[in-house]
Amino acid sequence: MKDISLKQGLISIGVALAIFWISPLLFSEPVDTYALVSDTLIDGISENGLNNKVVLVKKNVISDIVPVTEIPPNAIRIDLPGTTLMPGMINAHEHPMIFRHDYQNAHLEASSAYKALLGLSNLQNLLLAGWTTIRVMGDADVYYAVQDLKRIIEEGVFWGPRLTGAAHYISVTGGGGDINYLSLEQNVIADGLIVDGVDEIRKAIRQEIKYGSDWIKIMVTGAFMSVGDHPKNVSFSPEELAAAVTEAKRQNVPVAAHAHATEGINQAIISGVRSIEHGSFMNQKSIDLMVKHGTFLVPTIYVGDYYALSGKLREQTKNDDFYLSFRDSWLQLIGKAHRSGVKIAVGSDLCGPMVESTICAREFATLIEAGLTPMATIKAGTIVGAELLQWDDRIGSIEVGKLADIIAVLGNPLETIEALENPVFVMKDGQIIKNNLGR
Repeated sequence: MKDISLKQGLISIGVALAIFWISPLLFSEPVDTYALVSDTLIDGISENGLNNKVVLVKKNVISDIVPVTEIPPNAIRIDLPGTTLMPGMINAHEHPMIFRHDYQNAHLEASSAYKALLGLSNLQNLLLAGWTTIRVMGDADVYYAVQDLKRIIEEGVFWGPRLTGAAHYISVTGGGGDINYLSLEQNVIADGLIVDGVDEIRKAIRQEIKYGSDWIKIMVTGAFMSVGDHPKNVSFSPEELAAAVTEAKRQNVPVAAHAHATEGINQAIISGVRSIEHGSFMNQKSIDLMVKHGTFLVPTIYVGDYYALSGKLREQTKNDDFYLSFRDSWLQLIGKAHRSGVKIAVGSDLCGPMVESTICAREFATLIEAGLTPMATIKAGTIVGAELLQWDDRIGSIEVGKLADIIAVLGNPLETIEALENPVFVMKDGQIIKNNLGR
């Protein structure tokens, strides 16, 4: 009995000490003003990095940008020597709950609850890697776990990046969101919503919105990484495309179109989608249409590089040489689209729990390879992404009045873009999530 009492006493002392140390973090008044001091500032608007600038953050908002000599005396100064301060990165195409490379089987192997818990951990790692905002483009879950993650983060129960997006991708029978490798006798649920015809499309879109999707994702063409279809196939008819966009717009929800095939890309742009995802076989007409309609392009290049010749995917052997054979011409067209005025946003399409979160930023290097300047590439992952989301009045740049989503990286990413892979400081909504420099 004495041993038990001693153990209980030690446990009680341990709990008391834990509360003593943790309670100031939980219950203390928030700091009035932070002063973030770095070597260089990339604000997301200017064409060059800025020197001798300090970002002041009050509560969750950027309150001012001042010279070092004008830091308010009551501000908590956070020194970040040897770094560049910039807006938090925006990943405009992601699947944070896909937990296996063979995603068409993985969604059948785990419950919605399991994927939500795993997805939350992954989202927190992505925030630590500098991604303060993520647009989900379908997440291999038959229910709506990602919408619950968005809600739980917004309510402050758990910390994580700001979320928006679609719970599912909407596909036709036999399309890129369907399961096309099982016999007719098998009755399994596809990871996408399977629809055929105008009425089914309308109902699927209404269901997505009902359960919290604030984007609609449609699989206009076949895909590279799914079985039984082909990226050059066009899945949706013009009538189905028009119905999808009309129904979504009726409820003020934008549409993102997964589209590889040329004709599918062009039809989707004409129908009024807000973004083209991938755009692998776009042509000059596609570029002209995107400029005319103000359509954004989210090319997701690095995911193809990551899986090429890797043997990690069910359909990899079919598409390795095919992908590599057109990659150079695709990158040239992406660069041409940018120079023509198409707004290009960063989307990694890769960063599920099975991938190290640090490599997600390698999409920036591929955009430079495609012909964007380092500054244009950084803007693609910040202010242009915010414009795509229609949140550029709140995030995407370091400007007075915007939410304090701010990161710092060692060195200067305009000179070494790989610096974006390992931020040393992350602030989201005015809260310091990470500070490796400890100052």
